[in-house]
This record gives sequence, structure tokens and C-alpha cells, in this order.
Amino acid sequence: MTLETDLRARAEDKCELCGSSDNLVALAVGPDAEDSADKAILACNACASQIEGSSEIDLAHWHCLNESAWSQVPPVQVAAWRMLNRLSSETWARDLLDMLYLDEETLAWAEAGLASGAAGDDADAVVHKDTHGAVLSAGDTVTLIKDLKVKGGGFTAKRGTAVRNIALVPDNAGQIEGRVNDQRIVILTEFVKKA
Repeated sequence: MTLETDLRARAEDKCELCGSSDNLVALAVGPDAEDSADKAILACNACASQIEGSSEIDLAHWHCLNESAWSQVPPVQVAAWRMLNRLSSETWARDLLDMLYLDEETLAWAEAGLASGAAGDDADAVVHKDTHGAVLSAGDTVTLIKDLKVKGGGFTAKRGTAVRNIALVPDNAGQIEGRVNDQRIVILTEFVKKA
């Protein structure tokens, strides 16, 4: 049997991310692409082209991850996790990513592909740094270095508060997102230090 035949059988002739049955293709889930169903997903043309970067990301389309992210199939989990990371500026995507659990091996695979996919973008990469110049990464824990009034939140985030599992604002090196008092807020990097 061919790779596509194996994938069609596993996915019941539907995109494993959005459920569409139109224009399905086998999509390798790298970084080490091998021709096996254990390292690939069946994806519609819309999902595949956005994942590969050949078409612009349609945010509304990716709400399908609310269901497919819970798949028990590792390559689907990896593809969903990576896409949620790319969409982490969206509150719903970040919240879903916060809830998602991948076993250690699957998470390592997902992170490896994310790192290799971003390697070519280094020249355009936005680098987030804390008040002391330490580079921040998505998922880091930071500590507030001063009391911050939260606009629209009706509270003050106190100095010394730990903010876990931060998200980086992709187009602004001076901002991160995190949860304080169960609210997702934007925090200026000049007011945090990496824990």
C-alpha cells in the first residue's frame, strides 16, 4: 500500500485537521520526513498550503483545531501543536495550547520541527528580551519587577508575581502575553525578568 492509501484509511478520506474531503494530499510532518503514515497526515489543500506557507493564514479556518488538536494520532497532534504556536497571538489558540498535553517524545518532535521551520526566518525574527536583556521564549516563566495597573482588568498585577507559560507577541518585541489573576493580559517586556 502507498502512503496516501494508508493515510486515507486512517483518516476515513477526510483532512485530519479540518475534516474537509476536498483535494486531499499526504503531508509529511518533519523535521525528518520519511514516507510512512507515522510521520505524515492527510490534509486538504487549504490546510497544507497554509502550513507550508504558500498561502496566507486564514484565522477562521484554523478554529478546526479546537477538535483536531485532541486527536490520538501523533503526527496530527504535532501538526496541530505547531499551528497553534504559529497562531499564538490569537487568544483562543494560546488558550487551547495551554490545555493541550503531548507526551515527552511527541512534544520533542513538535518542537524540533518548529525550530527547523523557523531557521530560515532568523533574519526577520523578532527577539523578545526581558529588562536585563535575557532572551525570552514562548512557554517561559517571568516575574514582574514592578506593580502594573491592568487596563480594563480592574486590578493591579503586583511586583514579584510569576507569570508562567508566556506567549510572545509575534510582531512586537516589546510585548508578551500571560495570565495574571486568571486573565490573559499583554505585558511590556521592560517590566519582567526571566525566572
